[in-house]
Amino acid sequence: MNPPSRTAFILAFAAIYVVWGSTYLGIRVAVETLPPFLMAGMRFLAAGSLLAAWLAATRGIHATARQWRDNAVIGTLLLLGGNGSLVWAEQYIESGLAALLVGTLPLLMVLTDWAWRGGHRPTLLTGAGLLLGFGGVAWLAAPWKSAAQGGLNPGGVVAILGGGVCWAIGSIYSRRISAPAEALIASALQMLCGGVALMLAALVHGDFTRFVPGAVSAHSWLAFAYLIFVGSLVGFSTFVWLIKHSTPALVSTYAYVNPIVAVFLGWLVLGESITARTLAAAAVIVISVAIVTTQRVRPARPPAGPVPLKPAKAAETT
Repeated sequence: MNPPSRTAFILAFAAIYVVWGSTYLGIRVAVETLPPFLMAGMRFLAAGSLLAAWLAATRGIHATARQWRDNAVIGTLLLLGGNGSLVWAEQYIESGLAALLVGTLPLLMVLTDWAWRGGHRPTLLTGAGLLLGFGGVAWLAAPWKSAAQGGLNPGGVVAILGGGVCWAIGSIYSRRISAPAEALIASALQMLCGGVALMLAALVHGDFTRFVPGAVSAHSWLAFAYLIFVGSLVGFSTFVWLIKHSTPALVSTYAYVNPIVAVFLGWLVLGESITARTLAAAAVIVISVAIVTTQRVRPARPPAGPVPLKPAKAAETT
């Protein structure tokens, strides 16, 4: 099989840079009148069903029981653990600030890979980048301030960071499974299985009893549709494809761009505030991510960071 073209890579990275940056705004608008886990569950079940139907009609879906199991685990970690926690948190945290917190994902990836069996301890410079990044998160969250004074909801902050850990675990696990499914099939399976997990969470959270279709605003429905067709079918499927064809370090660079897109759109569309503390903390977080990411993409030399991951034989995957 011929390797993907340069144009394909440019379009794919542009998609996850811009599309995923805009989904924070979409989520914020959707959860204004839609219960969070139910909205996310319907989103991924709809997107997964559409993708699966297209695959079945064009080339068929061929997946083993093991591939179903692996993608169910990955989908649950990425979509319930990662996306579900973000959706819930965006009820209490502005979309741009949520994106800045999610921007710590490369830092969480380093720590998760270190804790993984066979992982390597970060270098001293990487460790400094990690400390700097989480210092930026603390500055952004300002737990010493109340919400009225500009502090962030602590439950929302914990949920987003915990979701980032789930996303990191799911991403690393997807790179290490044997006999993975083809990229688009893996994407469909993950969205279907993750959607089911989110619907179970919606049941436990009481979202079904709170859902009144007539009370949902037109803006929330439009945002919901955007998340299905653009955020999931385009964005998530592109992410799965890039995880196969590129390196985790390069794919994780979307963490640089997504917060900038999200903060700008939140300010432009929703009038979200941009304070001096937000800008300063954002700069600290981006610098720390740059330190950690550049360390990870340098040529390997023991013990200079995570062991380079073997190229995937086929697709896999947040």
